[in-house]
Parts: sequence; structure tokens; C-alpha cells
Amino acid sequence: MLKLIPLLAVVERDLRRFTRNPLVVLSSILMPILYLVILGNSFQGELKNIPLAYVDMDNGPYARRVTELLQAIGAGPRTIQVTKEADQGKALKGIKDGRYKGVLILPSDFSRNIINGNESEIGLFLDNTETIAAETLRSAITAAASSINVKFIPVREKRDQVVIRNIEIYRKVDYDQSLIPGVVIMSIFLGTITTGVFNTVMDKFLGIEESYLLTPLTKRDIVIGLVTSGLIITTAIATLVLFFSALISGIYIWKTLTVFSFLSILLVIILTTLGLLGMMFVILGRANHPRIVGVFAGFLNVIFFFPSGAIYPVESFPEWLKAFARVNPETYSVHAIKALLFKGVSIRGIEMDFIYLAAFAFTTMTIATLIYKREL
Repeated sequence: MLKLIPLLAVVERDLRRFTRNPLVVLSSILMPILYLVILGNSFQGELKNIPLAYVDMDNGPYARRVTELLQAIGAGPRTIQVTKEADQGKALKGIKDGRYKGVLILPSDFSRNIINGNESEIGLFLDNTETIAAETLRSAITAAASSINVKFIPVREKRDQVVIRNIEIYRKVDYDQSLIPGVVIMSIFLGTITTGVFNTVMDKFLGIEESYLLTPLTKRDIVIGLVTSGLIITTAIATLVLFFSALISGIYIWKTLTVFSFLSILLVIILTTLGLLGMMFVILGRANHPRIVGVFAGFLNVIFFFPSGAIYPVESFPEWLKAFARVNPETYSVHAIKALLFKGVSIRGIEMDFIYLAAFAFTTMTIATLIYKREL
């Protein structure tokens, strides 16, 4: 028993050290719960509320039946969110603007062909850069089309007379390629958590920060200096991650990206890095132990990465998570990189992403500078 006393002393010291840091204690309890809430609502097993527009140029009985089935899917399992458009061009523009993941075109001879026993076609335009959403829409439409045959023409010899012509708006994007924007954003997050504020906390922990106080450096000089070094490192890492992840997945960016697209992606990386570096200073600028940064790194990564749309479409989230995604800077970064990398959009397609990221970076950097303490 006596031999255990030194051991108990070590245990007691370590327990005291842990319990004296309420942030670490609280995070240890809350993080697993938040993982459950965030991940559980981001990956719900199946997609919900995927925006689909349809254009009914037929207005016949079978066209109405298809739209009724689509609306039933929207009201029941809520796989899709159906919107009627009167103009085909306007509907297709909705895909490029990101308002719809697919557009269903019911041609003017749709019902007549079915009634006459001829093959009838419907057109399905898909945003194939969202691989999972595109496949889900394709399955939902196929189910709806096959249902009208079973319901209305049970004696027909050829049960699949309604043919769905899939038209992918953009070049084919494999699932691993669709993850590239998320991988780039992940590298930015890791870069901002291991530079900038982390170096400040390490300096405090090692007692090196006192050397700053012996110089004429202002708190703005210190914050901007640390952010600048973090920006250089993180931008270089994220650019290399973009290059190699694209190369591994079969995208040769020197062939697919224009100068405008490449410079725009670089600007997205820079603005995202500045915003996240500033945010880290705001949240962790007054932490005094590297352990706190380590604990919060995983916590913040889950909160910001998974609701960004990098893996599952934002439209499929519950309303409260959609609301968070709308203020999450990584949502705009993922959207902009996807649009530039896979869709080759012009500046109008990503201008709101740039505006939000620039505003977020300015706001967090300003707050970080104001609240930074240049004292022990």
C-alpha cells in the first residue's frame, strides 16, 4: 500500500491540473455531444429537400401525373423540393446560379406519345458537380416515371416507355473529384490552427511573449505580423493541396483552369485564410495553454467543416443548420471553389462569395486587433 502513495500523488496532481482548466473540462463533455448533433444532422443517411425545377410544356394528363408524383415525393419523404418554372431558359439558369440541382423538362408531346403507345421522353438536366444530389434526383425522377406506367397502363407490354434523357450540364465529376474543394478548405483550417494564434499561445506558454513587450511593437504590429506569416504558410499549403489532390483525382488544373479561375481560387484561399486566422485570434487569443488550442481545434473543425456543403449539399440540412451554414465562411469558400473548378463560372457567379469572405476577414481581423492584450 505504501508503494502506491507516490503513484497516488502523481494521479492527484494530474487530476488537479485537469480540473483547474474549466474550458478543457467543459469541452471534453460538450464535444462528443456536439459531434453527434452536427454530424447527425449533416449526414442524415439520405438527402432531403434537393431543389428541383420542372417545366411543363405539355399540360396533359400524364405530365400532371408526373408533377403530382414529384410533389408527393416532396411532401412525403421530402427528398426533393419542387418548384414550377414557366420558362425553360430561366429554369436552366437556376442550375448555374445554384438555385436548383436539377431541371425536369416535360415536352409538349409527352402525354400524346404515351396515349398513342409511342416512346415518350422527358429531359432531366442535372448539376453533376454535386454527385450525390444528382444521383438522388435521378433515382427520384426514375421512380416517378416508372410509377405512371404501373398506375395508368398496367397492360402495356413495354413497361418503361417513358424514357428519361439525362443531360449533365457540366463535364463529368467523379465523387473523389467533388471532394477537392472540401480538402482545400480543410488544409486552410489546419494551417490557420497551427500558425497565427497557436504561435501566440505557445509563446505565452514558453514565456517568450514577454520579449515582445520589451520592444516598441504595438498590438496591431504583433497581430498583423503573426497573421501575415500564417497567411503565407497556409496559402502555400492550400495551393499545393489543390494541385496534388486535383492531380491524384485526374484533374489537370493547368489544362482545365483559366488564368482568371486560378487567380480567383487563389483569392478565395487568401480571403478564407485571413478570415479564419482572425477568427482564431478572436476565440483563442487569450488562451494560455496549447492544450486549449488542441481541444478547440477538433471542436471548431466539426462545427465549420461539415455544415459547409463540402460533402453533403446544404439544401439537405435541417433549417437550424441551414441558418448556420449561411453565416459559415467555409460555405462560401466551398461554393466558390466548386464553381470555379468544375463550372468555370464568371465573376458574377461568385461575387457574393467574395463579398462575404472579404467582409468576414475584415470583421474578424478588426476584432482580433482590438481585443488582443499587449500585457502579461
